[in-house]
Amino acid sequence: MESRKIVFHETAVVAIGVAVCTAVMIGVFALVGAYDTTVLLGGIAGAVLSVGNFFFMAVIASLAADKAQQQDVEGGKKLIKASYPIRILVLAVLLFALAKSGWFHVLALALPLVFVRPSITIAEFFRKKGE
Repeated sequence: MESRKIVFHETAVVAIGVAVCTAVMIGVFALVGAYDTTVLLGGIAGAVLSVGNFFFMAVIASLAADKAQQQDVEGGKKLIKASYPIRILVLAVLLFALAKSGWFHVLALALPLVFVRPSITIAEFFRKKGE
């Protein structure tokens, strides 16, 4: 139960960071005169995919940690190794389908995938010791 709480908390932190970065990205598109509705839709869809990918990765990591606690370290490693290509394939298929639809700006769709790492790094900077 505790691991579920951690997964939801970390996903919320990432979601806030990705949302802020996506808003800044959309603002930059507006400042350079490249903003239209495809940028907004691409930013929203990219942010949702980015946070969703992080959430599923965190759930799998939590399940792997549970396996490790039950002395099944090898099973946890296999779970993580098996989930990675599946997550990447699903993400690639969804990105390709959304990009080909013409409703989403390709760059605005892809950039939010990069925003997870800076969000985690900044959150760690502000995290209190022992938390």
